[in-house]
Amino acid sequence: MTDTAAPNLPSRDFAASAAFYGGLGLEVVYRADDWLILRRDLLQLEFFPDPDLDPFANTFMCCLRVDDLDGWYDRIVEAGVPEGVTGFPRHHAPRDEPWGGRAAYLLDPDGTQLTIIQNR
Repeated sequence: MTDTAAPNLPSRDFAASAAFYGGLGLEVVYRADDWLILRRDLLQLEFFPDPDLDPFANTFMCCLRVDDLDGWYDRIVEAGVPEGVTGFPRHHAPRDEPWGGRAAYLLDPDGTQLTIIQNR
């Protein structure tokens, strides 16, 4: 079995999180009142309820290392996530970073930042 990690992220509303990430190709594999698990292939995100979360004060973030950054970016755009510097959700297009990698950025409806990094 391949080693994996599953970020645990806050969600103000599990239905809204499932719908948002579902638009990016993740499917619900587990849902209870106190936990939500979404998966696409080996990528898994897990959510805990945080109904009082303020997206503007949210400091949660995670990195997704993917083989097809452009494909992920296309799904983000097709899902209607706006590009911008304010509001939630939003995204920033892929770019070459000073540290030598290529990455895009996605902020979900709860203000969690996902850095999507192209595998080398």
